[in-house]
Amino acid sequence: MLDAVSLDQLRTFIAAVDEGSFSAASRKLLRSQSVVSETISKLEDQIGVQLFDRSGRYPKLTPAGSAILGDARGIITGVDLLKARAKGMSAGLEPELSVVIDVFYPIDAITQVAKEFRQKYPAVALRIYVEALGGAIQPILDGRCSIGIIGSLPVIPGTLTNERLPGIAFFMVAAHDHPLSFYKGKISKEVLAKHTQIVLTDRSDLSSGREFGVMSPATWRLADLFAKHHFLLNGLGWGGMPLHVVRKDLEEGRLSVLPIEDVPPDGLTLPMSVVWQTKSPPGPAGRWFVDRLKQMPVDTGKVPKSPVTRKKPRRSTNI
Repeated sequence: MLDAVSLDQLRTFIAAVDEGSFSAASRKLLRSQSVVSETISKLEDQIGVQLFDRSGRYPKLTPAGSAILGDARGIITGVDLLKARAKGMSAGLEPELSVVIDVFYPIDAITQVAKEFRQKYPAVALRIYVEALGGAIQPILDGRCSIGIIGSLPVIPGTLTNERLPGIAFFMVAAHDHPLSFYKGKISKEVLAKHTQIVLTDRSDLSSGREFGVMSPATWRLADLFAKHHFLLNGLGWGGMPLHVVRKDLEEGRLSVLPIEDVPPDGLTLPMSVVWQTKSPPGPAGRWFVDRLKQMPVDTGKVPKSPVTRKKPRRSTNI
């Protein structure tokens, strides 16, 4: 008997709960109250569970009915999603959009676009990966992702089409108590070479044999931007970071911008691009995602100055 349960019965059951009575449900469904009552009674007979207590003036959901209600809503939601997805696919809409994001790209921008994407394309599943350097291109090359947001690897393979996105402000920083933070004047490459540089490393082989932004022979290499951020905050070295990641640290004095020779005082601009396989351009949902990213503002403002003037600590003469 359970196999005979229909979507119409489940929708009628949900309407009765949401509207508070069989008569209100009948008005919403444009059916007579007797039809609504009969439909729910047949559903109860088929599943062997009493959904409503009818002893009062209005039918009241039973504990068993409350438990069944969640399952009924899940079934109806799943069916509605299936119908919307099938309709979209028949019109050329991709069933899923997979995107790999360069770790340097602002996650706030991606989050905002994702919120709008869910409203505009509720039937399209969204899958997001976050990688660095060649790791942000490899999923495009092997077909795991349809769109990539890249920046920290400047060489784009010829099989990919790319469109430019707003660039990201990028600064060389160190902890407020790091020796380089107290250096007067422009910091030369010779001085930098005496201090460990924290470098983001590539999980892929696409940048093998090449170095990007490495200025010191002494390096510690990390595959995670979050870890690099914490190493910098704890004075374990100096390194480059996107402004949107360290702005608050600069404003509150935890990090300092390093005035490195040949580096503009307003920092560097890291070019960002969106890429895809030329033979597999984005569908309607992917195209909307790309166009919306182009409109998103990113943090390109001037570096904030620390509110506190720090003095280099004196070395103790005690032994």
